[in-house]
Amino acid sequence: MKNIVCAAAFAFAGLGITGCEKKKEEIRESKAFMLSDTMMSRITLDTVRTEAVRNELTLIGKVVPDENQVIKIYPLVGGNVEEVDVELGDNVRKGQKLAVIRSGEVADLERQMIQAQSDLLVAQKNLSSTEDLFESKLVPERDVISARQMVDKAQAELGRIKEIFSIYGLGKSTNYTVKSPINGFIIDKNVNRGMQLRSDNTESLFTVGQIADVWVMANVNESDIPRIKLGMTAEVRTISFADEVFKGKVDKIYNVLDPDTKAMKIRIQLQNVGFKLKPEMHATISLNFEEGSQMQAIPSKAIIFDRSKNWVMVFNGRSKIEARPINVYRVLTNRAYVTSGLREGERVISKNQLLVYNAMTE
Repeated sequence: MKNIVCAAAFAFAGLGITGCEKKKEEIRESKAFMLSDTMMSRITLDTVRTEAVRNELTLIGKVVPDENQVIKIYPLVGGNVEEVDVELGDNVRKGQKLAVIRSGEVADLERQMIQAQSDLLVAQKNLSSTEDLFESKLVPERDVISARQMVDKAQAELGRIKEIFSIYGLGKSTNYTVKSPINGFIIDKNVNRGMQLRSDNTESLFTVGQIADVWVMANVNESDIPRIKLGMTAEVRTISFADEVFKGKVDKIYNVLDPDTKAMKIRIQLQNVGFKLKPEMHATISLNFEEGSQMQAIPSKAIIFDRSKNWVMVFNGRSKIEARPINVYRVLTNRAYVTSGLREGERVISKNQLLVYNAMTE
């Protein structure tokens, strides 16, 4: 009897020890998968939502200035370039001096101005003398009429010369000053100090453009043309600013195909805050459009690919985190659509989720 009692006591003791060990193991396990305060501050939670399924079209293009705000500056006279005060990429103001040309044509226009002023003065004095003689009946009326015609002719010639001075922007100097017609940036420059310019030169000296608003020109393949609509939201990314997304809209569709590339061009207008986008920059354009169906959607960065499956970390609490496999229908740049594995309203970890996954699976 004493042996039986002892055996029972040892059995109860063994069960107690086993129970304690299991309890300790459960405590250790729960502590192992409980997120610390530091880790909680580093993760981001996103809610699973049912959304319209969108597709994404990726295009390649480049940044160009708004053609409506670009002005080419041509030399109105020939001569020798004495000064060039700006360089490519400089920010200039309206009326700012860009270059100075020493020109024989300007000197000739100055001579014509002096001659026209002199002819007008002579014609006016001749008219005054003729009118005095006509009042004294010493000359016929036709002489007065002829003198008035000479005054009108001299005034017209002087007016013509003044208009040329106004068009050319000439002053008292015999040099021709090239000025900027608008505020903007020098986006093209084809002149240097010492260059000789012919009066029939057809090449622009400078091109000034405002780049507060810019265009992105993109090529669309024939198979994708039916998907393009005016007003589509566009996201533009560049190599220089890889982490920044520039948002705009498709504001023009060029309904012709390039004979060489067999592609159609579209234009996207963007606000160029801080002048970050430079003309001729290469750009990647993402156009989104709806397909008509609905699915659960999560941030695409929340997905973990491991062991030939897609996983997400479902967050139910600091100590209730589940690594759950999901079936993915489509992954876009920012959103992913899931056919199974998630329910509306569940929360998933979308930042530093790989650290949590590794901690749970090790």
